[in-house]
Amino acid sequence: MFTGIITDVGEVRSIEKHGDMNIEINTGYNTAEIELGASIACSGACLTVVAKGDGWFAIEASAETLERTTICDWTVGTRVNTERAMKLGEELGGHIVSGHVDGIAKILSTKIEGDSKRFEFEVPEDLKCFIAEKGSVALEGVSLTVNEVSGNQFGVNIINHTQRFTTFGEKSAGDRVNLEIDMLARYVSRLMEKE
Repeated sequence: MFTGIITDVGEVRSIEKHGDMNIEINTGYNTAEIELGASIACSGACLTVVAKGDGWFAIEASAETLERTTICDWTVGTRVNTERAMKLGEELGGHIVSGHVDGIAKILSTKIEGDSKRFEFEVPEDLKCFIAEKGSVALEGVSLTVNEVSGNQFGVNIINHTQRFTTFGEKSAGDRVNLEIDMLARYVSRLMEKE
């Protein structure tokens, strides 16, 4: 489990494809403290550490992960929002994030509003019912509050701090981002399904 509070922005240093995709990511984390098999959210996708060295760790992305996320777009040099798994007793600063990406959202537009930046997103039709005004979403692993919703589009404001310490400072219209809907919305929807 994660909180959606990004603690490092890593950078892809190598990619190898052999069945699954093996990706090495440069990091500011102390990798001596990361166990093999640990979970790290990489731009919102919960991935398992399969190797590590001084200043880098490696993860593997399966075909399912590549199909549902933007990881298939990564190249050497791609910057990646990262968050280590939450420990019991730690502050929950964002919202409960599983690291299970539901789909890909597209940035439709951005504009400056005061010191923040307003982002408008479009989501796949089958996910629009899970996006609620003043609800939470995780985009690229970042916990954000939805400002308003219209059909399959919604807007968020991203403050300057978040732009500086995540990859959102580099995002622009046309970019694709990983989307995880709020876990509560997912379960409420399931409970309301008719049998």
